[in-house]
Amino acid sequence: MRVDVDRDLCEANEVCAGFAPAVFELDDEDELVVKHPEVPEDEVERVTQAVASCPRNALLIRD
Repeated sequence: MRVDVDRDLCEANEVCAGFAPAVFELDDEDELVVKHPEVPEDEVERVTQAVASCPRNALLIRD
């Protein structure tokens, strides 16, 4: 499983980081960083919740 961010849609509001802080964080310029684009097995459920909860639908799951 891979997760990507659509930079045109992302507002960097940190909802995703709240669900999966091991995968998502904001950098010093308040830009979303996907620390693990290839999602670790133990983070799949949290990342799936983060994607579903993104208010701008800026996160995409790819197989």
